[in-house]
Amino acid sequence: MTQIMSLDSSLFFTRYFFYQQYNRKYVIGEHHELITQKLDAVLRGEIKRLIINIAPRYGKTELAVKSFIANGLALNPSAKFIHLSYSDDLALDNSETVRDLVQQEYYQEMFPYVQIKHESNSKKKWYTTKGGGVYATAAASQVTGFGAGIVDEESEEKELSDFLTDIEQKQGFGGALIIDDPIKPEDADSETIRERVNQRFDSTISNRVNSRNTPIIIIMQRLHERDLCGYLMENEPGVWDVLSLPCIQEDEQGQEVALWPFKHSLEELKIMQVRNPLVFGRQYLQNPQPKEGLLYSDFKTYTIIPISKRKTRKAYVDTADTGSDYLCSIVYDETETGIYVTDVFYTQAPMETTEPQTAIQLTKHAVAVAKIESNNGGRGFARNVESQLRIMGNTKTRISWFHQSLNKEVRIFTRSADVTNLIHMPEGWDRKWPAFYKHVTSYSATGKNAHDDAEDGLTGMVEDFGKGVQSGTSKGDYGFY
Repeated sequence: MTQIMSLDSSLFFTRYFFYQQYNRKYVIGEHHELITQKLDAVLRGEIKRLIINIAPRYGKTELAVKSFIANGLALNPSAKFIHLSYSDDLALDNSETVRDLVQQEYYQEMFPYVQIKHESNSKKKWYTTKGGGVYATAAASQVTGFGAGIVDEESEEKELSDFLTDIEQKQGFGGALIIDDPIKPEDADSETIRERVNQRFDSTISNRVNSRNTPIIIIMQRLHERDLCGYLMENEPGVWDVLSLPCIQEDEQGQEVALWPFKHSLEELKIMQVRNPLVFGRQYLQNPQPKEGLLYSDFKTYTIIPISKRKTRKAYVDTADTGSDYLCSIVYDETETGIYVTDVFYTQAPMETTEPQTAIQLTKHAVAVAKIESNNGGRGFARNVESQLRIMGNTKTRISWFHQSLNKEVRIFTRSADVTNLIHMPEGWDRKWPAFYKHVTSYSATGKNAHDDAEDGLTGMVEDFGKGVQSGTSKGDYGFY
């Protein structure tokens, strides 16, 4: 029964053999369950490319390297693994741990068919008597004479996977290429080292698989927006299954909680965050930001909008120019002294969704005037939103569309100081609009940015500051109050 449960569940396998090795329990957190669910899907052949982002010392190597390889060999002793890390010593230590585990009596009692060839006793490369084995080295080193996984058979494809048990599906598993922390934290800000790792993955590492079906697993703490994970997610969108596990989570009530209180309480995490927000954001929140060169300084925040003699409810809408762009619609109160953001609609959804949703947003928040960029279909978007407003019975909101002829990037950069000086965000805006918050706070002053829709909207707001409501409107109709 223990053998069946071990083969059926990566988490059970880890807990059982961890106790056998160290004579103590493996303390389980919710994130361990999430990780092993993904690993079990890899073993069943359901996931071919997996990224796991989690903080250091949260059990990732035990689960996704040591236990995963030992479990894979128990399922199929012909399975072949390549294991890479930034350090040759770390990779070799992990390989040795797996090799030693496989030879232990308690493992052999359960899986006697997994035998290591007597003549292969190297930590760097060792084989089973069935032709499986492990090759371990540093990510920057050469991998020669060894491929991960097994060569696809030319026989007819199996179409009965739905009728097989989990264990039967897993027994077709042939190994994997596993990369654990391909770059050192202290090297993360070196463009030369980062790009060397990224290019090496493309040119060499990814080719060390024996089949396109051989899974590749990358487990690492995020260290930079252009680390290997960032590079792959940008250049291979939709290819990678990504499990990101920030150490600060939200519960069902929207309250912050610690991912694994056994390791760090919420109070401890907050102290770490204050002490070094850059490192904490990268390694513990999985939200990498450049060490220097961010365009915006910290935004002012508010809990209550101050009383003002002259306050106007406005909206600035930047429509999506291309399929990958975001629609960004920002509702805000403009006073004589500043701008106070009250709502953000930020999405990559198609226009048939964004047009009615934008109309709902403008109506719900009693917007006086909404400025909509008319570039690249924006005029049609504006007309459709206006039609939706009237159908809803909203005759108060005025739609003003315009063509933006100035260079977007130049506008964003030249008005960046005005944005942080004039615009106030509500307390907790990182939780209210996480995608919007991430893009704005990680926008780089140098180099290429993937998206600039949120920044374009903020820039348009400060460009319009102090201009009041356009002619043809009246104080009573359009939101002075």
